Formats: sequence, structure tokens, C-alpha cells
Amino acid sequence: MDTQKVASEYRLSKWAQVIQTRLDSGQSIQDFCQSAGISRNSYFYWQRKLREVACTELLKTQEPQTLAPGGWVQLASTQTPPAAETLVIEIKGCSITVNAQTDSELLKKVCHTLRSL
Repeated sequence: MDTQKVASEYRLSKWAQVIQTRLDSGQSIQDFCQSAGISRNSYFYWQRKLREVACTELLKTQEPQTLAPGGWVQLASTQTPPAAETLVIEIKGCSITVNAQTDSELLKKVCHTLRSL
């Protein structure tokens, strides 16, 4: 357990509450700091720290994107299973399906016959 990280997160949490309280109060920063006994420098320091953390977290949650030329849209890559390699030939209502297991000699004869039609 990293005690410095825990302590830093605790301080950020407390200052987030202080800044939210100031926003809810509607007071100016100067008036709020004066009434709460906080220096303006501390307020602005922690406000900046909270913004940096928020920006870092926002960048972590966004998906990494690769650069694409302007006007192009990057599509999500999806893995599609390879389709069975078949060829369907249709002529005058007759259908012939050819795949890797089709006998090549038979296919030659069929093609020869189709040419003669």
C-alpha cells in the first residue's frame, strides 16, 4: 500500500468537497476563502490539481484512437469468421455450387459443356 498515494487522494477528496461547498454557496472565491480561513493561493493550487486529475482520468477512460486522415471515420474492428469458400454459378435456372472439395476434372467438363450452350 502506497501511503503517499492514499494521503494525496484523501487531500484531493477533501479539497473537492471544499471547492464544491464554495460553488454551492454562490460566494466569490475571495469572500469564501476569507470566511473559511483559506488562503486564495491554496484554493487555486488545489483547484488546479483537481482539474489535472480529472483530465488524466478522462484520458484514461477514452479509447485509444489511431490517426485517420481528416474527414475519415475509424470503424471498430470486428473479427468475422472466415466464410466457407464457395462459388455458386447460376445459368438459366440451373445452379452449380463449387467449393474446395469439387473435383477439378468434373468442373472442367461442366465448363466445357456450358461454353457449348
